[in-house]
Amino acid sequence: MILASQSKALELSPFRYGLIAGCMEPTLASSMLEWLEDGAPWKLRVADFYEQHEFSFDDAVLPASLAEAFSSDALDELRQHMESRFGVELSARIDITAHRLTHGQRIKIHNDFIPGEESHRLLIQLNRGWEDANGGLLCFFNSNDPSDVHRILRPVHNTGVVFEISQASLHAVTPIQAGDRYTLVLSFFPRAKCSQSANTSSSA
Repeated sequence: MILASQSKALELSPFRYGLIAGCMEPTLASSMLEWLEDGAPWKLRVADFYEQHEFSFDDAVLPASLAEAFSSDALDELRQHMESRFGVELSARIDITAHRLTHGQRIKIHNDFIPGEESHRLLIQLNRGWEDANGGLLCFFNSNDPSDVHRILRPVHNTGVVFEISQASLHAVTPIQAGDRYTLVLSFFPRAKCSQSANTSSSA
């Protein structure tokens, strides 16, 4: 199972985020990494600010040993945890993608902010014996200036990061120098607010 309850207290600046030590049960984390390395349906994606291999869990069949951790009940419990930590109401929708960065690939500074879309995120790092020399460091920024670094986070195996997406949630991943860097990305969305007009029309 995903152990988001082990999140540390949220940092408030430059945007709200928190760290998780031991994000998944150890055996689950190991099994997930093995599947990402050997059985996952990776596809290369190239965008303006990144190049990486990725896939959506909607397009994959997880091994039975992994599927329970991402069942509807498990994800609903995780959503409730995120609501409690950030003091928000979230939709039942949770998008899950896996990312793999290989030698020379990087992610440039961006914030992922799109009004009305994804509002919160959980990153789960899955890697083998990662060292700083491998690159792939997650950087948080105070501004769009690449030198204005707020914090640098190592992609240590089975650690997690939760954060609130906004115009201030500027982050990047430094170039990969060696090895393959794996990350699970769980995206959460705001709960839709029903307007009075919507309530009236739905009664017809």
